[in-house]
Amino acid sequence: MALAIFDLDNTLLGGDSDYSWGQFLCRKGMVDAEEYTRTNTKFYEDYEQGNLDIQAFLEFALKSLKDNNLTKLNELHAEFMQEVIEPMILPKGLELLQKHREQGDYLMIITATNSFVTGPIAERLGVSHLIGTDPEMIDGQYTGRVAGTPAFQEGKVIRLNEWLAENDHNLEGSYFYSDSQNDIPLLDIVDYPFAVDAAPELEQYAKDKGWPIMSLR
Repeated sequence: MALAIFDLDNTLLGGDSDYSWGQFLCRKGMVDAEEYTRTNTKFYEDYEQGNLDIQAFLEFALKSLKDNNLTKLNELHAEFMQEVIEPMILPKGLELLQKHREQGDYLMIITATNSFVTGPIAERLGVSHLIGTDPEMIDGQYTGRVAGTPAFQEGKVIRLNEWLAENDHNLEGSYFYSDSQNDIPLLDIVDYPFAVDAAPELEQYAKDKGWPIMSLR
């Protein structure tokens, strides 16, 4: 089985689930809306420019998990899925996932967004395995810290290599679809890289490399 790997935000989704979760928390009155929006927007701009301080961002993003119990978080996430994520799901993205299923490929999402936010999204998309940034949990409560390596930039390669070793798999015949220059380290090591609705920096890199450029919008 060849691996068919997908980025999530702005690739399979027509938007960013991480940023949108923060805005959802603002609308629900769970955080200080003005301050949170300002900080969230700055981190998102840094991400798009390829210079995000991932540790600083995660300290900010995971605080809302630390500050609420799991029951409340799950209730919020169920509402978030219906209100925000369902409209983001791209029909052409679902078609691409189905194409790889029919080829007999092993579907995987690798995303820098934390696995609390993205786990239910991967399940909704019918993707069998998710590698996300894992928030630490102790005794049923999120701590606000990260467990292991964040799945960001070279961290995606590290996390994937860990998974390959644990599951006796390899990258022969592998695919990876992404929109972001932050994913160039992983795009560089698969057999079939695809730039999807790519940011300008990735689009130029893909052109230079002769990679396919496509849209799911």
